[in-house]
Amino acid sequence: MSAHDAKSAVKANDASESGAPEVATSAATSGAGKAAARGAPSFGAFVRKPARESAAKAAPATGATGSLRAETEASWPADAVEVGAVIDAYGLKGWLKIAPHAQDSQALLSAKRWWLLKGREGQGHRERHSAVRVSAKVHGDSVVGQLSGLDDRDAALLLRGARVYVSRAEFPAPAADEYYWVDLIGLDVANEAGVELGKVADLIDNGAQSVLRVTYASTDKDGKPVTGERLIPFVGVFVKSVDLAAKRIVVDWEADY
Repeated sequence: MSAHDAKSAVKANDASESGAPEVATSAATSGAGKAAARGAPSFGAFVRKPARESAAKAAPATGATGSLRAETEASWPADAVEVGAVIDAYGLKGWLKIAPHAQDSQALLSAKRWWLLKGREGQGHRERHSAVRVSAKVHGDSVVGQLSGLDDRDAALLLRGARVYVSRAEFPAPAADEYYWVDLIGLDVANEAGVELGKVADLIDNGAQSVLRVTYASTDKDGKPVTGERLIPFVGVFVKSVDLAAKRIVVDWEADY
């Protein structure tokens, strides 16, 4: 079983067979999870790579984005998932250089349309655009892509810092026994005895395994309410079943672990 991040699927590796779980990819499978890891994913379903200065210091895009289709909050897809960020222009013909949030970039490479958002929540002005993806390919640890109507380097430079979204409906189908992280977040987790352990808050990837971060209501030593946390490796030896329809994961894990 596995669970993906960028594609957002993660492969749950069977530690009982290999001795050590395989590296969790960006897709998660149905059934028992088999991958475990630590390293908080950013944006829920994706493992965020180290931030880059060019993205952090990007200036607002103006003017040249007229070649893109302007979008509003109302026209934004309800299932949009953030999969990367524009860190630079690539070449002279308007290509964008993207830092993907997941090790697997298939969602970026396969989606027909990219959705671009500049500005953070709470800021006075947030720019939303979308464009048809003409071409895209892996370039080192990044993805470079060409969008319809964007054919000038200066226009591409003005989009630095924009976050790139893809509709969940355009994600490639995960392989058997694989699941997208975005589909696992929010699921209830219980053990085989029926004891409720909490809900999946997010997943962690340490480069070797994936781990479910499960949170639950608890109290501290003074009786004040706090949020407890359990870290459960997403590997077949612990994850016994994943039922996306029932929004439930069953694990071999005791409440006092």
